[in-house]
Amino acid sequence: MTVGTDSPAQARSAEPRAPEQPGTPRTPADGTAPGDVTFAGVHPDDLPDGLVIADETGSVVCFNAAAGRITAVPADRALGRPLDEALPLEDLKGRRWWALTDPYGGLATRRGQPERNLLLPGGREVLVSARYVREHPTGPVRRVVVSLRGTDARRRTERSHAELIATVAHELRSPLTSVKGFTATLLDKWERFTDEQKRLMLETVDADAGRIKRLIAELLDISRIDSGRLEVRRQPVDLAAAIGRHVQVHTTGGQSPDRFFVRIRPDLPVLWADPDKIDQILGNLLENAVRHGEGTVTIEVAPGTAGDDGEEGTEVTVSDEGPGIPEASMSRVFTRFWRGSKRGGTGLGLYIVKGIVEAHGGTITVGRGPRGGAEFRFTLPVGTPAHLI
Repeated sequence: MTVGTDSPAQARSAEPRAPEQPGTPRTPADGTAPGDVTFAGVHPDDLPDGLVIADETGSVVCFNAAAGRITAVPADRALGRPLDEALPLEDLKGRRWWALTDPYGGLATRRGQPERNLLLPGGREVLVSARYVREHPTGPVRRVVVSLRGTDARRRTERSHAELIATVAHELRSPLTSVKGFTATLLDKWERFTDEQKRLMLETVDADAGRIKRLIAELLDISRIDSGRLEVRRQPVDLAAAIGRHVQVHTTGGQSPDRFFVRIRPDLPVLWADPDKIDQILGNLLENAVRHGEGTVTIEVAPGTAGDDGEEGTEVTVSDEGPGIPEASMSRVFTRFWRGSKRGGTGLGLYIVKGIVEAHGGTITVGRGPRGGAEFRFTLPVGTPAHLI
């Protein structure tokens, strides 16, 4: 009887292997070309982020289309090469990332690397995270899975946050300076002022405090809109009365009553919406029409349809007779910090209006009115509770 000895390759093939989990990539078997990797039937090129996979020897076996686009390295040049050559990454201090992290020879308990900013040759930034796949918790690394993402989206978000902070700081500085100045003056020289002078200064302080309060409310609304946490407390809303209140605010503030024309169609369905949020919408749209528009401000309310399914709704249109909004700017009207003119404001009002309308399940559009000015039209589903239908 002859007793043979298995070769190292045969011995490795005889070792029991853990079953593949659903959705994990299959490394190339004999006769399979590098890069022929599937994820439960989904091709790597279908993924929106860059995907790079290296096998247990450190050779790249998958380099999808997004990875090629982000790194500017063709897949055929990356496949089969060592991972550190196909993807030569450095941290922001100029250290070689693969030598620093040592996925194959580092700590046996390490499971990967969190997402961080790294540099490709030429200084291009890329967001990189890695996962070390082991057959058992402290076993050797069988696969290194690397995810790549461009930094453009994050930079846009960071730039938007920086602009928001700068805008808020600028808008807060003026009223806070006024409040501090008047209160310090009153405290220091109270007896020197007449009652009328004191009243005038206190009214100014009160108005500036209201401005600060409104700005803080805007910031809270933006936070809720961005996080999807804007709550809508529905109850019957009398649109005619709400519009009347806002028109009266402007006429009391010095606008001529003749500047406003209100047309409300009969037989309107009962609108179930959040009264406070409806006040915000109307307040912003009328303020824009008065401040940035000219001529008569027309407010129309009529029955309409909301949504793709033609649900019963209420349509409100606010238009003016000013120069209107340039065609090139209409696509940006509802974005943050858009301003129609240099007449002040944070540029956040219409962004909030759109968020409130959409939170109600409605839509809002902007266009040119019949007399040339800006025309804003929003439609809300009536939102009638099921027990009343």
